[in-house]
Amino acid sequence: MSLVLRVPQRAVPIRRAPLRSRVELLRAVLGVRDFDLGLLCVDNEGMQRLNRAYRGDDRPTDVLSFPFHENVKAGELPRPRSREDYNLGDIVLGVEYVFQQCQGDADYYDALTVTAAHGLCHLLGFTHSTEAEWRKMYQKEKQVLEELSRLTGTRLQPLSRGLF
Repeated sequence: MSLVLRVPQRAVPIRRAPLRSRVELLRAVLGVRDFDLGLLCVDNEGMQRLNRAYRGDDRPTDVLSFPFHENVKAGELPRPRSREDYNLGDIVLGVEYVFQQCQGDADYYDALTVTAAHGLCHLLGFTHSTEAEWRKMYQKEKQVLEELSRLTGTRLQPLSRGLF
């Protein structure tokens, strides 16, 4: 199915092709290529506005996920009932925030990939509100990023490492 990528910001330049190809690889590794996915890249102002509206946190962040399917159990794929239900939801990447967090020789597109993987895990029911939930999410992120690293020759680490 489709990956819709929108970049309505100008704070940080985005090359769509590398981002799209990495997110497509993530979808393949997670086994969700049959589902539609929206990916929106926003600046700090846009991310702060969304974070305030949906999470009550008045500051920018790296990623927000808006699942199409509610109550998906971590580790299970959604069970669509019709063609219209083949949708994972939307991921909003705070590209300016991620860019500002990149340190040293960290690759910006690697950081975006890790952030997108984290967002995809949220769309698939993983959370990190408790230590037990975090452990499950961390393991899933680690598994996905290890496979992606093997395919791309990178060394990606989960975004959720060190949360607990």
